Amino acid sequence: MKMNKQFVTLLTICLFSIGTVQADDGLEQTLRQAIANVKATVGIAVITSEGDTVTVNNEERYPLMSVMKLHQALHVAHYLNQHGWNMDHQIKVEKTDLKPDTYSPLRDSYPEGITLSVGELLSYTLQQSDNNACDLLFKLTGGPQATDTYLRRHWQASRFAITATEEDMHRDLSLCQANYSTPLEAARLIHRLYTENTEEDVNLAFVRQTLFDCRTGLQRIPAGIDDRSVKLAHKTGTSDRNSSGRWTGINDVAYVQLPDGSGYSLAVFIKDSSEDYAENERVIARISSIVFHSRSAL
Repeated sequence: MKMNKQFVTLLTICLFSIGTVQADDGLEQTLRQAIANVKATVGIAVITSEGDTVTVNNEERYPLMSVMKLHQALHVAHYLNQHGWNMDHQIKVEKTDLKPDTYSPLRDSYPEGITLSVGELLSYTLQQSDNNACDLLFKLTGGPQATDTYLRRHWQASRFAITATEEDMHRDLSLCQANYSTPLEAARLIHRLYTENTEEDVNLAFVRQTLFDCRTGLQRIPAGIDDRSVKLAHKTGTSDRNSSGRWTGINDVAYVQLPDGSGYSLAVFIKDSSEDYAENERVIARISSIVFHSRSAL
C-alpha cells in the first residue's frame, strides 16, 4: 500500500504531537505528586526551548514579592533607551532614600548616601534583591504603574499586576497581594528575555547577564540542578510571615541554559505556606530537579 508524501508528513506530525502531549502529561503528573502534601498553594510553569508549556495550579494569582524586580528591570532598560542613556547613567542616592526598616545591602554599605550608576542599582536589585534600590529605580522611571503599563504594551503581558513599591508593601502587608502574577506569565517573561532579540539591546543584555549572577535563593531552583555546565539566570521573591504565621510568598523564576545552547524556563510560586522556610526552599529545589532531569521528555 502506497501513501502520498503529504499524508506521511501529516501522520508524522500527529504522532510527534501525541508523544509530546504524553510527555507533558507525565511531567505534570509527576509535579503534582511532588507537591501533593505541601501545606501551601504551589504554582508551577515550565516553558521548553520549543515553546511547549507545562503548568500546575496556574489559574491562581501569586504574590510576586521581589520577582517584580525582574519586571522592573525590563522597564528600566526601556526607559534608558528612550532617553538615550546607558547603564552608566548616574543617580544620586540621598540618605533619606535609604529606609532603615527594610532589607537593603545598599543602605548597609552607604548609610549616608552615594552616587551610583543605574547598572549598579540594578545589580543591587537583581542580585541581592535590595528594596531601597528597587524604590529608587521606581522613582527614576515613573513608579510601579509605569512598569505595569510598559509590560502590557511591549511584552504582551496580561495576567499580572504591579501597583505597589517595596515601601508600600512594608507599610501595608496586604499590598503584597497587589503585585501578582500567574506562574506561566512570569515564565514567559523571563523566557522571552533570553530567547528574543538577544543581540540588539545593550541595556537588556546587561539585565540578562546580571541575572546570571543572582546571589539569593541558591537553595531554590539552582539547588535542583546538578550539572555545573548549566548556566542559570533567576530572580527570587520572599515575604515575611503574615499575621497567621504563614509565608505570603516564596518564589523563584529562572531561565536554565543548557550546554548545547538550548534552554527552558521555570517559575515556581508558593503562597500561603505553613511550611518552614527551609522546607519551602526544598520544595522549589525538588521541582527544579524533576524538571531538569525530565527535560529530555519535554
